[in-house]
Amino acid sequence: MGLYLVWFLLIGCLAGYITGRLTKGSGFGVVGDLVIGILGSFFGGFLFRLLGIEAYSLIGQLIMAVVGAIVLLKLIGFIRNKGV
Repeated sequence: MGLYLVWFLLIGCLAGYITGRLTKGSGFGVVGDLVIGILGSFFGGFLFRLLGIEAYSLIGQLIMAVVGAIVLLKLIGFIRNKGV
């Protein structure tokens, strides 16, 4: 369980870094991007499971986390712009 958590956090941080690079101008700084990446890992896992997709490899989990982080950033931007 402990090793799984470490890998999850590392993948989330890497996903946050990649997402920050892919979405220039909408990042939240280094620490914010890492937090978005970790939250995006949860969100991406949830979204992909809804679609019936599982990621077993490290690359698959990273892609899932990056997609989740990008979708999460878009949702945050939408909420910010609408004033909700």
